[in-house]
Amino acid sequence: MAQNFRRYTANNVGTSAVSVLASNSYDTVIGISVANITASSIAVDVYINDGANDIYLVKGAPIPSGSALQVIDGGARFVLQNSDTLYVQSDTAASADVWVSAVDDIST
Repeated sequence: MAQNFRRYTANNVGTSAVSVLASNSYDTVIGISVANITASSIAVDVYINDGANDIYLVKGAPIPSGSALQVIDGGARFVLQNSDTLYVQSDTAASADVWVSAVDDIST
């Protein structure tokens, strides 16, 4: 069976939470990279809202200037269900670029 690999991006993420991936099926997230695009250190939150709660993957994670945070590593993966939404937020305006890799429409 063919897999539907997808990428989702967000540029200049700042102090308001940005929806990077809103699931409309069962999706497997296989990578999240958050890059600091400023000259100063930033702190970021990456979380999933399941329709009722915010579940944090990282909260207040520091990223030095010119660096990136790999939120998923070592072969880890996680599944989003229909209506789950992945958000990213920084403590600094227009400070982060985000790249998410996922497999869309996983069989149930």
